[in-house]
Parts: sequence; C-alpha cells; structure tokens
Amino acid sequence: MVGNILLTLALFAGVFSVLMYYFTYRGYQNTLQLARIGFHASAIFVLAASALLLHAILTHQYQYKYVYNYSGSDLPLGLLMSTFYAGQEGSFMLWTLFTAIIGLILLDYTSKRDNLEIRVMMIFGLSLSLLLMMVNPLLKSPFSYIWSQPDFIDWKHINSAYLSLPALQNFTFSDPQSNKQFIQMSKELYAVLTANNISVNDFIIQGKGLNPLLQNFWMQIHPPILFIGFAMSAVPFAFAISALLKNDYKDWVKQSLPWVLAGTMVLGSAIMLGGYWAYGVLGWGGYWGWDPVENSSLVPWLVGVASIHTLLVQKKAQEKGGSGRFVKTNLILCIMTYVLVLYSTFLTRSGILGDASVHSFVDPGMTVYLFLILFLGLFTVIGIGMIIYRWKYLTEHYSFEENVLSRELALFTGSVALLASAIIVLVGTSAPIFGQTVELKFYNELNLPIAIVIGLVNGLSLLLKWKYSGKEQLWKQSQFSLIASFVLTVLVVVFGGVHDLMLIVLTFSSAFSLFVNGEIAYKIFKGKKSYLGAYVAHIGIALFLIGVVATAGHSDQKQIDLVKGEKINVFGYDLTFSGYTPIENGKKYAFNVVIAKDGSVRKASPVMYVAEFNNSLMREPDILVGLTKDFYVTPVGYSDGTEEQSAGGAVSLSKGETYNYNGAEIVFKEFNFPKDAMSSMMGGGDFQIGAKLSVAFNGKTFDVEPAIKSSGGKQEFIPAKIEDADLKIDLANLDAGGKVNLNITTLDGKTEHAAATPKEILTVEASIKPFISLVWIGVILMAAGFLVAAFRRSKESLA
Repeated sequence: MVGNILLTLALFAGVFSVLMYYFTYRGYQNTLQLARIGFHASAIFVLAASALLLHAILTHQYQYKYVYNYSGSDLPLGLLMSTFYAGQEGSFMLWTLFTAIIGLILLDYTSKRDNLEIRVMMIFGLSLSLLLMMVNPLLKSPFSYIWSQPDFIDWKHINSAYLSLPALQNFTFSDPQSNKQFIQMSKELYAVLTANNISVNDFIIQGKGLNPLLQNFWMQIHPPILFIGFAMSAVPFAFAISALLKNDYKDWVKQSLPWVLAGTMVLGSAIMLGGYWAYGVLGWGGYWGWDPVENSSLVPWLVGVASIHTLLVQKKAQEKGGSGRFVKTNLILCIMTYVLVLYSTFLTRSGILGDASVHSFVDPGMTVYLFLILFLGLFTVIGIGMIIYRWKYLTEHYSFEENVLSRELALFTGSVALLASAIIVLVGTSAPIFGQTVELKFYNELNLPIAIVIGLVNGLSLLLKWKYSGKEQLWKQSQFSLIASFVLTVLVVVFGGVHDLMLIVLTFSSAFSLFVNGEIAYKIFKGKKSYLGAYVAHIGIALFLIGVVATAGHSDQKQIDLVKGEKINVFGYDLTFSGYTPIENGKKYAFNVVIAKDGSVRKASPVMYVAEFNNSLMREPDILVGLTKDFYVTPVGYSDGTEEQSAGGAVSLSKGETYNYNGAEIVFKEFNFPKDAMSSMMGGGDFQIGAKLSVAFNGKTFDVEPAIKSSGGKQEFIPAKIEDADLKIDLANLDAGGKVNLNITTLDGKTEHAAATPKEILTVEASIKPFISLVWIGVILMAAGFLVAAFRRSKESLA
C-alpha cells in the first residue's frame, strides 16, 4: 500500500512539474520554482518507492506478488538484489529510477545554461511521468498484493505449520500428473488468514526464485547499465525538441553532445556486456546471435553513434561562423534514438517476441500493451510532428553542398553506413510482428559490406580536412597506413587462413582504421590528451572488427566422449575427465576436465544441474582464456555407466546439421514452438516443445519429432521411434544458441558406443575461439574513448 501511494504521489508530482514548466514556457510568472519543486518531489518519491521495493525483496516479503514470483530465500545477496528488475514491473521501476536520477543531474546541468532548463525539463519530465504511469497500481506496479488476483502456490512454499488448518481444505488443489498440491491464494483465503491472525508473510515462507538462466554475476551488472543507457537516450530527445520549440539551432549541439556521447557509451557497453554474458556463461558459444531483443537495443545505439558524427560536423561549421551542417539530420537522429528505445521496449515487453526470443517477457495484458503503443506513439508524434512543423524553415536556412574530398562528407558517409545497418537490423528484428523470421545470414551478409565502409571511413575521415582536401596531400598522409594495412592483411590471409574475399577486404579496412587512428593518437598523446577520445574509440572499433574476422567461421569445434581417466587429444590439447565435484551444497555438479598442452596443465570445470525452477537440465561452459585464443568447453551429457543408455548416444546439433548413427543420416530441421511455449518455459509453466528431424535410412526418409513436455512441474520426454532403422531419439534439451541436444539409441536402449563394462563418460563440445580477446579489448577501448570525449565536450558546453 505504501509503495503504491509513493508511486502515485510521484506521478502527480511529475505531471505537476511538466505543467509548471509548460506554464513557464508560455510566459507565466512564479511557476519555474514550482516546476523544480515538483520534479524534485517526484524524484524523491521514486527513490523512496525503489528503496521500499528493495527492502521488501531483501526481507522476503512474499505478500507482494512480484517479490514472490521472482525472488527466493535461498538466493545469495547479489542475485537477490538483482531480482529487483527480474520481471516486467521491476525492470520498469529500475528504468523509472534511473530516469529520475538522471533528471536531477540534467536539471542542474540545464539551469546553468541560459534558459535551456524550461524546455528541456518539460520534455524530459514528460518521459518520467509516462514511465511512472507504467508502474502505477492500475498497470504494472511491483507492489500489488499476491491475493489481489487468484494464484496457485506450491505447498513447498507454504509454512508447514499451517497446512493442517481445516480452513485451508477449500483452497487446496492437487495435480494428478505431477502429484503436487497447491494452495489457491485469493482474497477469500486472505480473509481466512486474517480471521485466524496469520500474516501472509508468515504463511508463505519461500518464493518461486530466479530463473536459472539469470542466476549469474552479470545479471547484477548488465541490466542496470542497459537501463541507464535507455534513460540517458531521453536527454538528446529533449534537447532536440527544445531546439525545435525555440527554433534556434545554434547552441543545442554543444549542449547535447556530451549527453549523446555518454549515453551511447553506456548503451554500447551494456550491449556488449550482454554479449560477454552470452559467450562466457550461457553457453551459446558466441557473443552475438542476432536475437530480436538483442537487436532491438543495438538499433538505437547505431542511430546514436551516427548522430555523434553529424553533430560534430554541425558544431565545427558553427565554430567557423557558418549556419551549421546537417541540422535536420541531427534533429531527426536524436529524436529517433529515443523513439527506437521505446520501440525496443514495446517489442520486448509486449509479448510479441515471446516465441522468437529467449529474452522476451511474457504477454503483459491488453491494457499494458495499449499503453506501450500510446507511449511509443506519443513521443513519435511529438518528435516527427515538430520536425514537420519546422521543416520549411529548416529547408530554407540549412541547405548546402559539400566537396567530395572533405571531412564533412566522410563523416556523413559514415553516418549513412551506420543508419543502413540500423535499418537492416530493424527490418529483421520486426519480422516476427508480421509472422515472419529471417535467417542469420540475412544480417551477416548485408552488414558485412557496411562494416567495410565503416572501417575505411573511420580512417579516411581523419585524413581529410574540413571543407576541402587536396588529392596529393591525402595520398601522402595515407601511405603508411595503406602499406601497413596491406602487410597486416597479407599476414592474416597467409597465417590466419582467411580466404573469404569479403572478410579479407574487411580485414584491410579495419587495419586501415587501426593504423590511421593509432598514428594520430600517438602524436596527440604527447600534447592534448583530452583530444584522444575519438581516436581511442576508433581504435577500439577497428580491433573489434578484426576480432570479428578472426572468430567468424574460423572457430574449430568438436563433440567428444571423455571416458573417465582416459586421455583424448583435441586440437593439440590432451583432455582427461577426472570426475565431478558437487558444488553449491550439492545443487550443481562441476565436471573436472584436465587440459594439458606443451607441458602446461590447466583444469576446466563445466557445470550441469537440474534446475528446480523448471525441472530442466542446465549447462554452464568453462573457458580457458588466452591472449590469442580461448579454449571453450561446453558440457553436453553425462553417464555414470550404470544406465542402459550411455553418453555415447548424446549429440548436439545446430539447425541444418547432420549426424550419422549406424547408417542413419539424422538432420535437425527446426524447433517446433507452439504459441506461448517459450514464455511458459521461462516462467516455469506448462509447455511442450519439439525438434523436427529428418532421418534417411536405406533409401527411405522419415520425418519425426521428439519432444519435451512439462505439466505441473513434471517433465516428460516423448521419444521418436523408427522401427525400420532400429532407432530411438530423445530430445534431451535445447539451448539459447539454437542447438538441440539429442540422446540417440537403438530401440532396446543401447547406444552405438555401448561399453562392455560400465564407465563414467562425459560428453563435451570443445572449441577454439581464435583472437576473441580482440573483441573484448576493442569494446573496452571504444567505451574508454567515448568517456574521454564526453568529458571534453562537457567542458566545451560551458563556453
């Protein structure tokens, strides 16, 4: 109740602040101070509500439905705190919290810069108010009581001292399939508990817990940074609308540029932290899978980076006394960055991508769905409407032509390339809305030439001068970088085994960017170090692209059976399975693999366990990190040798991959995800998921579909049987990277590799990731460069 009151007061204060800023903008007297008081009050109420929710989580107050659904008493402190934003309500609350905090910083920033505060804070305050509407008691408040709507609670979450109460019999239900009993929590049961002087918090002693896919260190870091980036994207939007309201485009660039740089740095860092999480923990084997929800965050980042380059052109032109360049472009890009963040939110939170993305939240209900559309539509109409309103004036005063050999045009070309990539990703990401999907090659093939252009422009734009550059001077300045890039490319082709023409060209363009920026950065380092930001960021991007070339298509992988105590050589490494170790009080098992090469001995300990949350087998890889390559070990299956089925029949297949078993060619075609299956699986509900396989044997083709069915918390494996091929195929599991894990045996349960004497066998997928360290080093340098540039531009904005 207190939490909902605080959020309601925050909403009223936020709306009051927006109105007071509007009245001040319209010329009313004595309203500016009221607007400031309203915004401060709104921010304080948000902070108080956030603190109250965190307190409820830390003290296990399961009378709140959100706390019960996403937290548990057995979670460590860090993960317990991260359940604050594990669900829709909490993630909106976190976004609102960061928006309020950033608003306080922005208010102080704008109040020191002419009359900027009134217009900027009016628009930014509107963003905060709409977010507060999302978490109000009528939509997605995290403070809703668990009895407000009927819900079933597992007996194991109920205090056993109260299970024998006669009054509970009318609220007890049994599931014959899972042999589980549930209590229906409702207003009626709440009344019964109250009459017996039993508090709900004493009655419910355990929550559902956190989804096992989220129980990781990076859960504590990645989402908060992502939502800081989302919150900061509203600032350039507010600056752009402010400039359009005043119809003055002289100062808004230098005032907004530090925020654009900082916001883009934060959002980009969050995206790649998510990539590292996927690579290092979730076992996808890669840092980017073109998942629709991943993409939805990438699109506004690409647009934001594009805006940085055109903003710099406008700023430079104004410093030289001109009217400015790319004014319309800059306004549109700053507006679209935030609009695309809202569109990302709509895709993620509306449930539209429920069957297309492992990140998507469940369907929030029609009311929230319509409000998300309203939120997105309102800011789109405000932004695009203001551009249309001022279009005639902008066209008359800010049209121009550029010389081909100029830095202005080079930067604009780079922005166009980034926007082209954003459009490609946006089209592919939005396809599920229309019931369509795109293959991964759609993104890879279309973005590869764009990456080449970006690499070349990253170098060329710095060699060109503003307005005009001579051809001879350009050639003279670029000689070293061209020669060095050619040499490095040849080395990559000869020693790296890169033979794809497009990848070779990408290597050259990335190397060109690396050497040009490195040479300039070296010279600047001796002088004004505050000017290093752009060059460091470009070096980071160049290293990132070279890392992409090194890992794209050049990662060796092989699935092997490791018999305990027996050595197997893979990619020059000797692997020996030495047994498993129970960890985390026996809830998980670390499978120890000794890895030796050239006298060096290290140990990898991939983890497998059955998650109580959804009764699914979970796998966590282990990585031996090296400067030039990573050795990646992903667990697939384990047999202790006492079962009829040994690990020899375990196989992991990607889409379209073929596996030969006793003369039968087994091809994994695709998953069969019924409607809402993904969201049910992620939420611990009932689901059935199948894997469509094609099996060719003795000239005949069989289409089969082994499946996993979960009902009432009990999991059932439905095998596919082919009598003609004496074949039985069980769907063991699937992973977020799109692979299917199968157990293949004969109809009598024996495998192709059945051993005469029982042996412990660990099946793993071992892979080599060459030079993937360049990807992470590149990201770190890019973020550092953005940060240095943001500090420099922040100081300039006071001038």
